Amino acid sequence: MPAIVGHINVVNIGSSGVFHIGDVFAIRPISYSRTFAGAGSFNVGETVNVYNYENSTNVNDQDVIDQPISLTY
Repeated sequence: MPAIVGHINVVNIGSSGVFHIGDVFAIRPISYSRTFAGAGSFNVGETVNVYNYENSTNVNDQDVIDQPISLTY
């Protein structure tokens, strides 16, 4: 349904965000990410004590494609 849109101020759009004005059939934002983290990386709280004297995070990935993103309808 057509509409009259006034002033628009876009400050920021995230990496997988969509900004659309008007008629649309389907909007499907697609993104992917890969996270490598060592011991104690995602701990939250006021007092967190992590005693890890030897940490080794393996970031060597033998796969060429982990999860292909193509032809997503």
